[in-house]
Formats: sequence, structure tokens, C-alpha cells
Amino acid sequence: MRTVSVSRTGGSDVLELIETEIPEPGEGEVVVEVMAAGVNFIDVYHRTGLYPRELPFTPGQEGAGVVHSVGEGVRDLEPGARVAWAPFTGSYAEYAVIPAGRLVPFGENISFELAAACMLQGMTAHYLAHDTIHLRHGDRALVHAGAGGVGLLLVQMLERLGVTVFATTSSEEKAELVREAGADQVILYTETDFADEIGKLSENKGVEVVYDSVGRTTFSDSLACLATRGMLVSFGQSSGPVPAFELTNLSRGSFYLTRPSLGHYVETTEQLRHRAGEVLGMVAGGALDVRIDSRYPLDQAARAHDRIESRASSGKIVLVVGDQGAGIRD
Repeated sequence: MRTVSVSRTGGSDVLELIETEIPEPGEGEVVVEVMAAGVNFIDVYHRTGLYPRELPFTPGQEGAGVVHSVGEGVRDLEPGARVAWAPFTGSYAEYAVIPAGRLVPFGENISFELAAACMLQGMTAHYLAHDTIHLRHGDRALVHAGAGGVGLLLVQMLERLGVTVFATTSSEEKAELVREAGADQVILYTETDFADEIGKLSENKGVEVVYDSVGRTTFSDSLACLATRGMLVSFGQSSGPVPAFELTNLSRGSFYLTRPSLGHYVETTEQLRHRAGEVLGMVAGGALDVRIDSRYPLDQAARAHDRIESRASSGKIVLVVGDQGAGIRD
């Protein structure tokens, strides 16, 4: 089998395609033939060492494929079953070993690409919209990076809840995608100070929540956008880690600050399968549109990382694994 290996941290050039043996499942484990793997910023953080991992490792936190073999004690999954997973490292490969309890079965009403594309980002958008803060109809939210993979899904979910959605993005082309997803107002941060604009759009009332996956360059101004007792949800750092700040800054409006992680919202198999089932069901039923930005074969994982780091993408980047990826040369 072929797998992408990281033996040293660094740029996208450290993503090395190697040959290795197809693994055998241990007790409670499943070997999955990977059909598609999602590419996410957390993969970049692992590759660069920002989020340290033991070396060497195979990156990739989400994917979809077919059960190849099962280990002792696995009762609810059989060879041939279609399954998806997230978050679990090792998806940039033709085969992956995954604990049975971290797999989510799904039917033929959704493709492998879509299943892989919506697991991590779809479940992230789901917990952000439904559980991190309990929003009411008419509440206001600011979503940074609205044209990104999480952003486009989060905007759709918030719109369905009746939330007034403001979003930031870098270009008019991306802004149109965010409007189509349901945003009420889109702010081009390359042309306008988003904090000033939120003040104008909200009549200086601010927003109940800011969803910030950007980090360093947006954090301070995101706090300035909050209404009294509003919440800043810092769930990523594509521009770099948030610098140290004075806790007393939160007292300006009795603000709340949280740094959530998907793993804490899918700790059990029941929680994982329920949340993933909600997301996959919305995708299969047409209630949630997953936009595929680009597709790359496994041997072009470095190009996929270059694209996500360039911030040129709008939506999801997917690695198409196996023979089905052989003809793709984006």
C-alpha cells in the first residue's frame, strides 16, 4: 500500500509518499480501504510541528472508505461496509487502521468524497452552531473565514437557526459564495475594518458570538465586536497563535471566551455517531451543501497543503485515494 509519511516537520515538501505493508487489525480495530481523505488546517499544524506528534506519522484527520477486515471483538461492522471517520490521524493512505468505535457507517445515498469532506468540518460547524453557545432566533453572529470549509457550513447552519449572520472574507468572488450560503452581510476584510463595520451593521450593539478560526490577526478586534455578555469562540489559528492578553479585557462587556475542540464533543461512540449522523443526513437530504474546492490524488498531498495554506481555496480540499485518483491532476 501507499501512504504519506512525515518523518520530519517542515514545509509541504516533508510529505513523502512511501510503500508499506497493508496493516492487520488488532482487537477492536478495523482496517479500512480509504477512498477519500479530507485536507484540513490541523493537518498543516501537525506537519509543521505547531501541534507536535511523534514522528514518523501519517497525516489526515478524516476520511471515508470500505471496511477491508475486522479484528477480534468487532461485532457491528463487516467487510464491505461503507464508513467514515474523524477525528483520527492516518487518513492520507490507501489503508488505515481505526478503532471500530471511531467509525461511522453510512449508506449509498452519499459519495465517499462528500462523506470524507463533511466529517471533521461538518461536525465542527454542528457543535459550534448547536452546542458551544445556545443561540436564539434573531441573535447575531460573526463568522470569520466565511468562505472556508467550516465557514460555509457554519453559515448554513446558523441561517437555519434564524440567526443574523455576518461573515468576513477576502474577495468579492468568495463573498458571493458566502451570500449563497445564507449570510446576511459579508465584509471584505481586505477593504474594510471588520470591527468598524460590525459596529455600523449592528447599530453599535455588537454580536452575540464571534466564531474565529483565524487567530492572531483577528482576536483583539473580534473581542471589540461582542455585545454585552457575548462569546468569542476561538477554534483555529490560521494566521498564527493568539498572543497573550489581559484577562481583564473580558470585563469590558462581561465577555465569554472559549477554545473548543471537536474531540470533546464526540468523546463517545454514541456522541460521534449521533453528531456525524446529523451532518451526513443533512448532506444526503440536500439541507447542507458541501462545496468541493479541489481534488488531488494521494501523490499530490503537498499541492493540497500548498493550496489550503495559500488561502485561495473556497470550501473543501479532498485527496482522492486509489485508482479513482489516478486521472486527477488539478
